[in-house]
Amino acid sequence: MARNKEKQVRNTDLELKDRLVAIKRVTKVTKGGRTFSFAAIVVVGDEKGIVGYGLGKAGEVAVAIQKGVEDAKKNLHKVPVMKGTIPHKQTARYGGADVLMIPASHGTGVKAGGAMRAVLESAGVKDVLAKSKGSSNPHNLVKATMKALLTMRDAYTVTQHRGVSIDKVFNG
Repeated sequence: MARNKEKQVRNTDLELKDRLVAIKRVTKVTKGGRTFSFAAIVVVGDEKGIVGYGLGKAGEVAVAIQKGVEDAKKNLHKVPVMKGTIPHKQTARYGGADVLMIPASHGTGVKAGGAMRAVLESAGVKDVLAKSKGSSNPHNLVKATMKALLTMRDAYTVTQHRGVSIDKVFNG
């Protein structure tokens, strides 16, 4: 997990757009009755390769969303986006959610379900084929999608890691 620390981005004057992925009402049962509050999961990104997600909980919907946005801005990461798509095929699993992402040619669009779509569009991915298998829990889907994006490596990163030229990576 040391690689994820390197990719963490500082929030300094970025044009971040936030997307609400899911909001749910949660109940706490006490001696005096039920107490209702809201939990919101939010994804923020600059649509140029920087994306993060956050969870906010509060008694009001608007406050929960705002807390989620603040939490997401603290957890921004740089992900590889090449020519509007991802560099290679990738799978990831978080909890019961299993995701598969495949690069697509220009003009395909983002073929993905709700929670995955929010993360991919916030990251700036324009063309991708994505499939979620297993659980449809939005929290786990967002985390699995982020895990898949963070484990991707572009050609430049591979050349640095191997200590060879970019021609050697593509031509064997």
